[in-house]
Amino acid sequence: MKLFRKNKKRTWLDKTINTLLIIVIFFIVLPQSFELPVRGMKKSDYNQNSYWHYPWGTSGTHKGVDIFGKEGTDIIAPVRGFTFKTGSGGKAGNYVIILGPKLRFHYFAHLKSIHTKVGDWNSIGDKIGTLGATGNAAGKPPHLHYAIVTWIPYFWRIDQEPQGYRKMFFLNPIDYLNECYP
Repeated sequence: MKLFRKNKKRTWLDKTINTLLIIVIFFIVLPQSFELPVRGMKKSDYNQNSYWHYPWGTSGTHKGVDIFGKEGTDIIAPVRGFTFKTGSGGKAGNYVIILGPKLRFHYFAHLKSIHTKVGDWNSIGDKIGTLGATGNAAGKPPHLHYAIVTWIPYFWRIDQEPQGYRKMFFLNPIDYLNECYP
């Protein structure tokens, strides 16, 4: 059995697998630098204890952090990465998902407006939207709901808290925010 084919066209599947492999390797080795996702935010703009708070409305458990500020304030990419998805509706209202280093998804919800589109490359500090109160945040003070999700499960993070099994996919964004302050 030959491992390499000579003079044969590569199949569509071969090309797809190779492309996906290159993308995965790229995102795994891409170093993660992190900046604050709301321009001009302060440590007092978010609650240090809000991650995995229970009970939390119809979501059951709060799987991110809410960062409060003035409506229309710039939301910026805290990491490098591709805009994976954007949309509007449901609990999130206007939202953006960025695929960043370490194959982590950075989720931004309740945006007033979206300033990126699927496939865009975002450098750290690029404007991706503005702070708002859409979705289930309508009628509440404007804020960004920010979450970090990995699709590679961290099984050791599972615990007995409500929805604790989901902790293998959700990372505490407050840890990353706090590292940005001296």
